[in-house]
Amino acid sequence: MNKPIRSIRGMNDILPVDMHYWQALESTAQQVFSAHGYRQIRIPVLEKTEVFTRAIGAATDVVAKEMYSFGDRNNQSLSLRPEGTAGIVRAALQNGLLYGPVTRLWYGGPMFRYERPQKGRSRQFHQLGVELFGAPGADADAEILSLGTQLWNRLGLKNLRLELNTLGNSEERASYRDDLQFFLRGHRGTFNDDTNERVERNPLRVLDSKDPQVRAVLEDAPLLGDHLGEASRAHFQQLKSYLDQLGIEYFENPKLVRGLDYYCHTVFEWSTGDLGAQGTVCAGGRYDNLVELQGGRPSPGIGFAMGEERLVELLSQNDDIVPPPVHAYLVGVGKDSAETALKLAYDLRAGIPELQLLNNVNGGSFKAQFKRADRSGARLALVLGEDEISTGRVTIKYLRGENEQLSIDRDKLVGWMQDFIERL
Repeated sequence: MNKPIRSIRGMNDILPVDMHYWQALESTAQQVFSAHGYRQIRIPVLEKTEVFTRAIGAATDVVAKEMYSFGDRNNQSLSLRPEGTAGIVRAALQNGLLYGPVTRLWYGGPMFRYERPQKGRSRQFHQLGVELFGAPGADADAEILSLGTQLWNRLGLKNLRLELNTLGNSEERASYRDDLQFFLRGHRGTFNDDTNERVERNPLRVLDSKDPQVRAVLEDAPLLGDHLGEASRAHFQQLKSYLDQLGIEYFENPKLVRGLDYYCHTVFEWSTGDLGAQGTVCAGGRYDNLVELQGGRPSPGIGFAMGEERLVELLSQNDDIVPPPVHAYLVGVGKDSAETALKLAYDLRAGIPELQLLNNVNGGSFKAQFKRADRSGARLALVLGEDEISTGRVTIKYLRGENEQLSIDRDKLVGWMQDFIERL
């Protein structure tokens, strides 16, 4: 006998027992995004590798170490998407969505990175994200941050910390990169091989290190803020002023950077202490040069992406989010019971779209079917025996509570069930 095949390491099943958390997150996000004028877009999970190497940067860990890339039968290099923004820009350019009024888009779906699987980090993971194109001002940054804040409030998430920084424009960032790299090279003997490699390849990523020795060295590292020009400082100051007016709490973190090369000016992340080391649940920033990098005319942009797995883990700590109730279990025994039950279930579902109804299959005695009904968690059992079938009635038996059973005409059941659901 063959052994069962297991899933690929780091690519996990999402089981029915957890789906109500995912559905709560995704439905609430869709409502909040739509309320802010963001329209949904769906893009392929597979893109030409160049979409990501142009945008993210060949020196980043994502491109150099983490992408799933391969050649197809035409020797064209393809990659599973490691993030959403680069593909959104490709789609927006290809389909003429830019260069008119401000464009607001949102997306969701699986992303793929070849990382070491651990709690809060898998090789296939899921993101929801928003992107805003065509608005260069700090008011667009504030809209994005207020959107995120309102989503956390709607979800009932309390302990999220918003950190902000500015990376300036590309010239200011490049100047800082050279200054930081020179400083870090002076501490090669303190760092391990991975950190020294990062110093040469992408020194800003060293600022993200959790290594205590690296953190100690970074206490004396140069600050990006010292390289900012007047316009960049004014943009960041205006954003903070907007957030103050909105009452959105934030913390400045001068060492906050993003792992992708396309970011400039405002960068941010929301994190929590309730998930251990993998505490970042949402991150993003401004990317004013990305459209041009992808072959379009310059157009400013800003957005964020949130990790669904980590947010679902937070939501699972909330007792207010529960699976939808099973309202009724349809029990049928005797001649023609299966046919009658199927027709009754069809009519009930057509008449009450929100009804959660389970129809018994595989037969069984009354005793066996009532056991199934009880295990299902249903509030009611709708009983069709030979007497009910011959008289056109249904017996309603309460499975929870002390209410007495009753019998009603089948043609009145839709109205009765509608009233029952409204009383819950």
